[in-house]
Amino acid sequence: MYIYTVNRPKYLKALIGKKGNGLIKVITGLRRVGKSYLLFELFRHHLLESGVSPDHIIALALDDDLNLKLRNPLELGKYIREKIHESHSQYYVFLDEIQKVEPVKNPFLPDSKEKVTFIDVLLGIQKIRNVDVYVTGSNSKMLSSEVLTEFRGRGDEIHVRPFSYSEFCDVYEDKRNAWRDYITYGGMPYVLSLQGHDAKSQYLKHLVEHTYISDVLDRNHIRAEKSVLDDLLNTVSSSVGSLTNPNKIANTFASERKLQINSTTIDSYIGHFVDAFLLETAKRYDVKGRKYIGSLYKYYFTDVGLRNARLNFRQNEESHIMENVIFNELLYRGFDVDIGVVNHMRKIDGKQVRCTFEVDFVANKSGNRFYIQSALNVANEEKRIQETSSLNSIKESFKKIVIVKDNIIPWHDEKGILYMGIEEFLLNEHSLEM
Repeated sequence: MYIYTVNRPKYLKALIGKKGNGLIKVITGLRRVGKSYLLFELFRHHLLESGVSPDHIIALALDDDLNLKLRNPLELGKYIREKIHESHSQYYVFLDEIQKVEPVKNPFLPDSKEKVTFIDVLLGIQKIRNVDVYVTGSNSKMLSSEVLTEFRGRGDEIHVRPFSYSEFCDVYEDKRNAWRDYITYGGMPYVLSLQGHDAKSQYLKHLVEHTYISDVLDRNHIRAEKSVLDDLLNTVSSSVGSLTNPNKIANTFASERKLQINSTTIDSYIGHFVDAFLLETAKRYDVKGRKYIGSLYKYYFTDVGLRNARLNFRQNEESHIMENVIFNELLYRGFDVDIGVVNHMRKIDGKQVRCTFEVDFVANKSGNRFYIQSALNVANEEKRIQETSSLNSIKESFKKIVIVKDNIIPWHDEKGILYMGIEEFLLNEHSLEM
């Protein structure tokens, strides 16, 4: 038995903290990740519990056929203003699926090509002193970067991610199988309400094919390129945790699939998936040179269940999936995350040889930094030396951490490197400060 209801305290706290700040709150994130639930259920409940009258919460689901008329921005603005009866009381406006509001010709300028959009409506409503505005939208039609730019500094983003492992465990009844299920099916909220592999698999496959890929095709007007997008997403899915770039992918297409697609097009298509919040990009950072190295990247999935579904659950390499989960958790905790590169001179056979080591993650937040290595195990001394070579090549005093799959008691080695199990890291929000 799985329970879908979850409080999502991190995001609710963020909304509460931004309440009444004079900006338009824009809730973004992967489709079906729970943005509407956060706003219409959790935040609305908070307002009611705080004493806000129900008639002071103007909530509209613009994908509802009952609200077809309000997809006209002029009608939407008129409707909201008519609901604001008092000038001395605070009102809250919730608009879900705002991208459903289509631009219309400005009726007051018949000879002009000027269009009235939902941006105009939101900026107008935002200027009313006693109104607080919150919007969500399909990320394929209303990307945060575009909308926040349109708002000209008057928008405030709350980015919602799939369930973290700690959120997943909070609503998962049989925790003995929680890790196994999480790295297989991921943290999309609705998955928790489904029973059995077939139901979960079908739902996730449908999401990728009929929601995310279709959205990317429609938004970017590349419907004719669906087979290319399919092949590209399959390639990226197979190479999670591996260094690659658009040029390497283009070469793979040419050699293995006999498809001639230039790297610029590949880069553009990957950008579409990143814009849709399906993929994340991790750049390489030269730790000693303190600069980015732009030649190779790593791509991770926002949700590992979607990645596995794309590959029909055939390539479940736990080491790569665990690395993806750690990356997502660091982003969930608000870190900026890069891939570390350490160049180090070593004596081999009496000669000084330049060696390049990789640190899985360089995590930065608020002036603090952590160097993190993901390893399924450090079962013997040879394996431990192999996994820590990159960390030991860094002479900085920032904390160095190895995360392993096993449930171990956290410990430090003679050089100060901290070792901990993956569940300890994921379930303890202060785990990096040990």
